[in-house]
Amino acid sequence: MKFALYAAIFAVSLSHGAALAQNKLSRNEIVNSLQGAEVQATIHADDLRAQALQNIKQYPGENAKESIPLSAQLAKLRQFNVEIDFDFDSDRIRPQSYETIGLIADALHTPYLWGQKFFVVGHTDAKGKREYNLELSRKRAEAVREALVTTFRVPPEYLEAVGLGEEDLRDKADPDSAVNRRVQIINVGF
Repeated sequence: MKFALYAAIFAVSLSHGAALAQNKLSRNEIVNSLQGAEVQATIHADDLRAQALQNIKQYPGENAKESIPLSAQLAKLRQFNVEIDFDFDSDRIRPQSYETIGLIADALHTPYLWGQKFFVVGHTDAKGKREYNLELSRKRAEAVREALVTTFRVPPEYLEAVGLGEEDLRDKADPDSAVNRRVQIINVGF
């Protein structure tokens, strides 16, 4: 599965799915994108995982034809998308992406976001087998979570990693597009 993510290019997604293209990531942009969750979301990581697997079984084939049912609810939450470089076909984060992960950690350490919980959600494009993509995206989301926790001291109880593979494509018209390869940080509230 080719899943190279580039830290220099990313999109910040505000609630209700609006996207704002950016050239340089900043802590303030991350904070502004994530703050404002007033109540805890009713979405649970286990439900996302189960729906991704169910989507593969319900709609078999090379490419995901349908998004998971919780996709519309996820789009309403405070979030942003970021591209992280990984080694090819691996969950090893490339060194150049640690600056980006550090900015995410700085944002998560601000008083505006302290005490809130976040999903770290990994996505792939549609190249490769769907089951493989699901597992690779989970490992990559776990790697980003682990870097935030161990290297940047974000409390582990505030982060949960979820891999959705290609089951929630950003660009359904072009399932192999690089825009589908992303990591989302989603604020699920207190």
